[in-house]
Amino acid sequence: MKVIGHIASFLSYAIFGLNIVMCKDIANSDILTPYALFFLRALGATMLFWLCSLFVKNEHINRHDMVQIVVASFIGLLMPQMTFLVGIKQSSSIDTSLISTLSPIFTMFFAAYFIKEPITWKKVQGVIISFVGVTFLILSSIYHKNTGQSQTTITGLVLLFLNCFTFALYLGAFRPVIAKYSVINFMRWMFLYTLIMSTPFCIGDTITFISHLSTFNSQLYWEIAYVIFFATFVAYFLIPIGQKNIRPTLVSMYSYVQPVIAVIISVCIGMDTLTWPKCVAILMIFVGVAIVNHSRSNANILKDTNT
Repeated sequence: MKVIGHIASFLSYAIFGLNIVMCKDIANSDILTPYALFFLRALGATMLFWLCSLFVKNEHINRHDMVQIVVASFIGLLMPQMTFLVGIKQSSSIDTSLISTLSPIFTMFFAAYFIKEPITWKKVQGVIISFVGVTFLILSSIYHKNTGQSQTTITGLVLLFLNCFTFALYLGAFRPVIAKYSVINFMRWMFLYTLIMSTPFCIGDTITFISHLSTFNSQLYWEIAYVIFFATFVAYFLIPIGQKNIRPTLVSMYSYVQPVIAVIISVCIGMDTLTWPKCVAILMIFVGVAIVNHSRSNANILKDTNT
């Protein structure tokens, strides 16, 4: 099952890597506000997860766990997605990628506090190696091309910092309740509560967007469709699978895949070149993940949190 956890975590963060490009393009178009895009994501994912729930066995969720799911909806969906969508409009793609490197570090400490996942020297070593690798990869990309990035504001940095902090808290704190239920059952309630909480803040911008649908080009429709289906429904289906099978710190470390995906896309479309330093940086990222995966007490932690 660990292999499934690794595959699910890798794929989810690979999807998020392309999502950064899509959301940045949508934000720059000034056609769809972050609040409207968030509402469309929450609405689309809610409908899809509840539709899928019709084909799986229903599970009763006790009252205490339902309270935890409400809190998890706020910490793991509402806050991370909203701060990301608002923050990316006020930040360059490079700064967005750099701040995202903090997520595994936060997750490591939250997991140690909430589920007693030990902070071993090998784990710290793996996180540091991957952190250095991803930072070097991003800085190398800046050096080898004229980025033409927009200026990042203090507000943008704070919002992106909150994005990493809250999602790391979600990964580190809610693994026990996630492990109790099926992914479909858990996520349908997560997105329903998120949709309810966001409606008062987002419905106005969403109605305005819908009233102007006929004026938008087809590329925007495809980008929004990707964000709703892949970066929300599919990615948030895969993340709990990763959380069920591997440790929170290890799930979070797959966030380092995002800049790798960005570099690969840039190389494929001719916007960047693959150099030896970048290859070394990518290798460091995956070496760090491998070290954390083989750190002490891996099996014990998974066993303890599933009981």
